[in-house]
Amino acid sequence: MEILYGHHPVSEALKAGKRTISDIWLVRGRSSPRLEKIVEKAHANDIPLTRVSSARLSALAGAERHQGVCARVSGFPYVSLEEALNDGILEKADRPVPVCLLLLDSIQDPHNLGALIRTAYCAGVDGVVIPKDRSAAPSPAVSRISAGALEHTRLIRATNLVKAISVLKSKGLWVAGLDRAAGDTLFSMDFKVPLALVVGSEEKGLRPLVKKNCDMLVGIHQMGEVDALNASVAGGIVMYEVFRQRQAVRSITRGGRSEHGGQK
Repeated sequence: MEILYGHHPVSEALKAGKRTISDIWLVRGRSSPRLEKIVEKAHANDIPLTRVSSARLSALAGAERHQGVCARVSGFPYVSLEEALNDGILEKADRPVPVCLLLLDSIQDPHNLGALIRTAYCAGVDGVVIPKDRSAAPSPAVSRISAGALEHTRLIRATNLVKAISVLKSKGLWVAGLDRAAGDTLFSMDFKVPLALVVGSEEKGLRPLVKKNCDMLVGIHQMGEVDALNASVAGGIVMYEVFRQRQAVRSITRGGRSEHGGQK
């Protein structure tokens, strides 16, 4: 069990229903529409509520920015790649665009993990794959940084990221690695195909073997001499270029036809 804290993480955990929530604590003497919604959901799910001091909430959360609410919850549920495939993550019969997965190679900063998960959720990414080792865990801090998006994310844990890439390629996905030294800019690529985007760590980028197993490497060309884009910002730019291109496909499909392509 662990302690979630903040409006968004607790509220979204209640909505998503992925975790077991055994207790919720609210700050004594304070009320707000957001807190009252949490109270309503807790009552509807027969979850015990306790009013405590702000200092007690800070002690429970291990942080001052608890926003007046904490919850005792089960750990975030990973799935394996095999489970995700068996669960139909690649099947997109109800949508005009194919699957898009985000693979994170050695993202160990919780802030980057939370920010990437938040953007992936907003951009319609179907699942996030992280390695068993060399990765930040989906902690309460990550849920807070993601504004609760973690609670709705299909988080896939791979024992070996290179093997996961091989499996996804065998299923027909194109694997695009984000590499600052790549000659091809992301704006020259066609991302309207079954896709796995791979983002590496800030310090070293993609590991050599991961990079070698990508089908293509794409870069974000920048002005100036300072490499100012961190992993979460760079990943967000690529995910929204994918989103932009696929929005056009959705519009075409609504007009009565569908088009997909490869590299431009």
